[in-house]
Amino acid sequence: MKKTVIRAVAATLLAGAAVLGAAAPALAAAQDGVVVVDEPDTTNLTNIWTFAPLGVPVLGAIQSLNGVPGRILPAG
Repeated sequence: MKKTVIRAVAATLLAGAAVLGAAAPALAAAQDGVVVVDEPDTTNLTNIWTFAPLGVPVLGAIQSLNGVPGRILPAG
């Protein structure tokens, strides 16, 4: 039981250190004030693979799934 508690505490501390280590650049940048991010470039997002009215690129997903049987089943 004691080993389990020690392992849980150690895992929690390591996870916390990893989260703080990953957040260090963001925390350092926040000290200088507000970070302004420009709008993303969306000029090339009109093809079937990126047009996603439902959150999923519907036409691209259909085209991709349409080719699956030919890749799975051997051509005979």
